[in-house]
Amino acid sequence: MKSQTIDIDIDFDKYYREIWSHPVLEVNGRVTQVIGLVIEVSGLRPFVGEVCLVEVNSGEEPVPAEVVGFREGRALLMPLGNLSGVGPGCLVKETGSPFTIKVGPGLLGKVLNGLGKPVMDGEELEGLFEEYLVESSPPNPLEREPISKVMATGVRAIDTLLTCGQGQRIGIFSGSGVGKSTLLGMIARYSEADVNVIGLVGERGREVLDFIKDDLGPEGLKRSVLIVSTSDRPALERVKAALAATAVAEYFRDQGQKVILMMDSVTRFAMALREIGLAIGEPPATKGYTPSVFAALPRLLERSGTSRCGSITGFYTVLVDGDDMNEPIADAVRGILDGHIVLSRKLASQNHYPAIDVLQSVSRLMPSIVDKEHLRLAGRIRDLLSAYRESEDLINIGAYVKGSNARIDEAIAYREPLNRFLCQDLSESVPWKSSREALQGLFAQRS
Repeated sequence: MKSQTIDIDIDFDKYYREIWSHPVLEVNGRVTQVIGLVIEVSGLRPFVGEVCLVEVNSGEEPVPAEVVGFREGRALLMPLGNLSGVGPGCLVKETGSPFTIKVGPGLLGKVLNGLGKPVMDGEELEGLFEEYLVESSPPNPLEREPISKVMATGVRAIDTLLTCGQGQRIGIFSGSGVGKSTLLGMIARYSEADVNVIGLVGERGREVLDFIKDDLGPEGLKRSVLIVSTSDRPALERVKAALAATAVAEYFRDQGQKVILMMDSVTRFAMALREIGLAIGEPPATKGYTPSVFAALPRLLERSGTSRCGSITGFYTVLVDGDDMNEPIADAVRGILDGHIVLSRKLASQNHYPAIDVLQSVSRLMPSIVDKEHLRLAGRIRDLLSAYRESEDLINIGAYVKGSNARIDEAIAYREPLNRFLCQDLSESVPWKSSREALQGLFAQRS
């Protein structure tokens, strides 16, 4: 039997139009309970990291919340806003996408909250034309350009003894009240960067305006973007502030610019992560920090650095408890970054600013980005500072006899010149060339 072919002329377009003319089925979940900061939702099948909208009983705008886990078939959400008005039975809608922010040149000079919105009520952002994921992968390690150029900060002690490269990541370690924010403000005002992106994570509300007016100033603000999430904001918003600041820095890097990313502080970012982890039932590990905290730190810190387009030079402050430089977060961050600057409370009490303890600080890339003469002079300063510190107690009580040790004699002779060299007024900007000349002239005067 021969098969026969029958041609049937069917207008499929008509059926397609009919199907798409009907509304798409929308699936909503409902809040079953709220425990602490966690919202349990049934009836949805979202993915981790997806943003959902929780309708509130007060009739106000829905509260955005992010999916952070699952428990017994229910989704666990953390709010990105105030939980007031959320109760059992509230509708929850999926957005189908993770958290993103709008970026563009219009961000320069603006102060944003952790969700990428202007802090000032009624302020509008113009010139925004791209959506960036706040969580993205670091650049491919094989596509990173080698760090070979100096990033001058305008701070003499850093530029001469702890020289940073474009794309390097540096930690600033200190206890509270030793001058971290002041040092960041100096770098923001005086550095050679094209753009500054500053993330203030978990700061006191009072300090935000002080930092903008006193530390940053109009000169620093006009080429900066600030992302602010104060200590009273939800834990997830504090985490997003750090991620959003990094995403904004990545945008400007992708435009081929030299970016400095400053984050104050990584410790409070880790504390917010710990708060989230404990709330969803993650077991505590070292000092109450959950394992996910130590997994998130490298994902955040590795996103800065060089790429084929531009560079992000990162300055991350670490608030150490009780001035213990070996506490868990400080130890983990130090192992990830390319160097660390330690601020000393003892130097600060002596009115020595910036209170940088040169002997405890190091820039791992300095040997590869400065010449041999610069490296030799910096090493000589370290040797003199070390010799004085080793014999400081004997010198202070008058037990040391001049002429007993030539190395100590030289350290005593250079004590005051070195202190003047390492101190710098907050309003003083020292260009890279001037710092180099001052370093060379320090020893030329006494030779």
